[in-house]
Amino acid sequence: MEFYPFRHVDRTKIDKIASLTPQTDYAQVAGKLIQFDIVGEKRSKRLVAYLEDDTGEIELTWFQGINWIEKNLHIGQQYLVFGKVGFFMRNVQIMHPEIEIFTPEKAGGKKFLEPVYPSTEKLKTRGLNGRAIGKLTYALLQLITAKDLPENLPEAIVKQYRFVSRFDAFCNIHFPASDELYTHALRRLKFEELFFAQIRLGIIRGERHRFSTGWVFDKVGDLFNTFYNNYLPFELTGAQKRVLKEIRKDTGSGRQMNRLLQGDVGSGKTIVALLSMLIAADNGFQSCMMAPTEILAQQHFNSITELVKDMPVVVKMLTGSSKAKHRKEILKICEDGSLHILIGTHAVIEDKVIFKNLGFAVVDEQHKFGVAQRAQLWKKNTMPPHVLVMTATPIPRTLALTAYGDLDYSVMDELPPGRQPIATVHRYEQARTQ
Repeated sequence: MEFYPFRHVDRTKIDKIASLTPQTDYAQVAGKLIQFDIVGEKRSKRLVAYLEDDTGEIELTWFQGINWIEKNLHIGQQYLVFGKVGFFMRNVQIMHPEIEIFTPEKAGGKKFLEPVYPSTEKLKTRGLNGRAIGKLTYALLQLITAKDLPENLPEAIVKQYRFVSRFDAFCNIHFPASDELYTHALRRLKFEELFFAQIRLGIIRGERHRFSTGWVFDKVGDLFNTFYNNYLPFELTGAQKRVLKEIRKDTGSGRQMNRLLQGDVGSGKTIVALLSMLIAADNGFQSCMMAPTEILAQQHFNSITELVKDMPVVVKMLTGSSKAKHRKEILKICEDGSLHILIGTHAVIEDKVIFKNLGFAVVDEQHKFGVAQRAQLWKKNTMPPHVLVMTATPIPRTLALTAYGDLDYSVMDELPPGRQPIATVHRYEQARTQ
């Protein structure tokens, strides 16, 4: 029932051959077979037939199954033909059409739009092509009633949005009598899917907020205030201040923060991450920032070390290419707690990297990491650290997680003063500047 067709074809009417034009996509015609023959040799061998109605003549061509089709064709017989319309030398034709004997009861066409179902080569070898799936679905719908598909949405919602019943939605998503009925069915089933997904993720979020525990950052201390008052290179935007307040509220609540920060390139996500990590340091916790590539990790390391170079904040970088001596030094100060911020790639989640008291983790370009990789950060302390994931390029999975409740969501919708907006343009080769 929930294996839906990916499109429908309109076989509710019979077209006249003379009405077909190059703009016609698919057509269904009825007429008398006046001629057929096998022409060509080897790969060009094909069966060509001609069908006529009272307005004109159409060419039908098959390259496969020629012998079987030839046995079932009879000159003078009336046939109903359906397929994709093409033109060759101004003559209308259909390649590999569906063909069946035309009877009076078929004169009005089908009573519904015909569904087209996806299939696979393995299913086709077992006789389950798209047409067979359609026949099974049609037979199933004849065996059930509305009682077998009871309503699962609140009555108030059904009335408010004027949804069709669940039974009608399933009937018309498969075999609609018109495009309008199909649209109503699609609207109802899309809403139903998202409605229950939202409830499920809302429950997950509620359970997480109810039962999760997190480290409490109960103060904003000297490191944060010194940097904010003396070394911050620009005035924070309203969006940056709002996001910092949201992070402060999360990290002081006693529950683990799991927040997504979305913002365009240049919106100032890194400075928000740094200020949050300084709050963690003021409360006696270490922080780490994980980036998907060494180039990006190096950029973060360079910018952050430049910002805090005159402050007693120890920042180190660890990547897969770090030299053994350098790695050994980092592992030592990370474990004894004298390292405040560790920036790196996947190397920061290796088992050998042991933090004395990791309380805050930042994941940049979060969609490039797997769930298991991000979960490794949670194991770096007896209680999971607060997690801030950042992205400038949200993908559908990210949007679903945030919009429906699994992650708390912050957005940076302002650029710092003087920052030029990012523009994406498309240029043709001839328009390139030398």
